[in-house]
Amino acid sequence: MSGFQHVVVRKGGRRDRGFSLIEALVALLILAIGLLGVAGMQLKALQSTHMGYQRTIATLAAQDLQERLWQGLADDSACPDPSTADWEDQMKNEWAPEWGQWLPGIGENPVSPRENDDCVYDISVSWDEGRATPDESSRQSFSYTVRLPNLGEGA
Repeated sequence: MSGFQHVVVRKGGRRDRGFSLIEALVALLILAIGLLGVAGMQLKALQSTHMGYQRTIATLAAQDLQERLWQGLADDSACPDPSTADWEDQMKNEWAPEWGQWLPGIGENPVSPRENDDCVYDISVSWDEGRATPDESSRQSFSYTVRLPNLGEGA
């Protein structure tokens, strides 16, 4: 019997076959809710990916600052002073525009020397995160500490 079909005969001669329209609509509703959940997860994954990308750019910007500090040490054989007009101009005219195209709202001079520590600098790179969700802060920042050898103490 290859064409066997299960048919239930109820009182009154009514036969039930397959699904009712309500069962199909409920299944469709459950499927739609599941697909909305998948779309929400995809959106959150894209936001997280972009935030990770910006954190990577912030790390590269901080490494660039560290290299500029090393260059200042090599040029003057002394710990660079990030409060000088030359440093401020370099940050405002070169560093901030260069990295600002990748990190919107980046600060102009994120380098500050530590008090009572020769050649130790704190680097705090901060930027505006445009894709943060409303419950998260839109201002992101990373802080780094850099220690250069103090060549001025007769090493």
